[in-house]
Amino acid sequence: MLELRKLRDDAEAVKAKLAIKNFKDLHLVDDVLKLDEQRRSAQLEVDNLKSESNQLAKQIGQLFKEGKREEADKIKVRTVELKGLVKEKEESMKTAETQMEAALVLLPNIPHESVPPGTSEEDNKVNKERGEKPVLGEGALPHWEILEKHHLMSLELGVKIAGAGFPVFTGDGARLQRALVAFFLDEANNAGYLEVIPPLLVNEQSAFGTGQLPDKEGQMYHVTNDDLYMIPTAEVPITNIYRGELLKEDQLPIKMCGHSQCFRREAGSYGAHVRGLNRVHQFEKVEIVQLVHPDKSYEVLNEMAAHVEGLIQKLGLTYRILTLCGGDVSFASALTYDFEVWSAAQERWLEVSSVSNFETFQTNRMKTRFKDENKKTQLVHSLNGSALALPRIIATLLENNQQADGSVTIPAVLVPYFGKDKIG
Repeated sequence: MLELRKLRDDAEAVKAKLAIKNFKDLHLVDDVLKLDEQRRSAQLEVDNLKSESNQLAKQIGQLFKEGKREEADKIKVRTVELKGLVKEKEESMKTAETQMEAALVLLPNIPHESVPPGTSEEDNKVNKERGEKPVLGEGALPHWEILEKHHLMSLELGVKIAGAGFPVFTGDGARLQRALVAFFLDEANNAGYLEVIPPLLVNEQSAFGTGQLPDKEGQMYHVTNDDLYMIPTAEVPITNIYRGELLKEDQLPIKMCGHSQCFRREAGSYGAHVRGLNRVHQFEKVEIVQLVHPDKSYEVLNEMAAHVEGLIQKLGLTYRILTLCGGDVSFASALTYDFEVWSAAQERWLEVSSVSNFETFQTNRMKTRFKDENKKTQLVHSLNGSALALPRIIATLLENNQQADGSVTIPAVLVPYFGKDKIG
């Protein structure tokens, strides 16, 4: 949620920045400010009425002491009137505040100055591309056929048990997932992240805190009887660990990581581009999260991006890093770097990680603050990144490392975790 002071300071600048995100309802900025003015005006009136009431109470007490009961009773009539006015103005203030907050939560985060304009992923800026694109021999298979050939995964079993988009991994397929998770967690631990095993369901307040509500409710699975949401990423429960906390400056940065199952409805996702593991409803991912001093967040963003890049390099994959344009960056993010790896059999780039700085957007919702050296209370900045999401990493490893004899080599860094150097 945007900080109200930013709208007060320069509403037109906020509108101009939100336009970069192709946000159409810019009138909401004016609506918020109008309601804020109504709220503050009502608050001022309440304060003045209460002040008058307090002064009259003192007068009444003094008049009673002096035996002037009749004069005191006349003034008491005004105090009763003031109580009614205070109640009326407080109700007006509460109504204006409720309406203001309802409008405020509909405003996306302000994009960072480096976010390029654009309307879709075609307008994202490529910052770096590394590695040679593998050239596969004749008869090379896409990952869904490799998975079937080596009995690594079954989508059909998933349909039988749950429905489309819920894969069942078996044998070396399950073993490969476990190896990747262990590798990613060890790398995060080595980088100073505290490992967390979070709940897989969160309440509405947690989903609101990180910006999934009210923006993405249609993409989350909702357990209606208990009013809980299945997490789309471990970011949600992990970041909410510090919801409502007032931290000390020397506690920052707070670095956390977690492995979880992730659940996404992916409504409206159809076509050849979602075959196999390209897009599923349930998948595993390791997430890294940081809560940091506002002055350090963009330095930390680059640090987190370097961590993700190091993982991809160690897996030996060809990759590129993009800055998402205004039309592709998420509702809650100020700046996002996407990491894509080259799928040799599909001959296309596959996104495997997003690393984002949310600045104060999430922490303002969660009221996660710290006291600086001057004892002033500030909101911390929050950041997170996929390090990494498994499905497309597995897809790319299988496709890029397939051999002429049908086997698939395992990257050297994974061999100690996987227990052997190839599949098949």
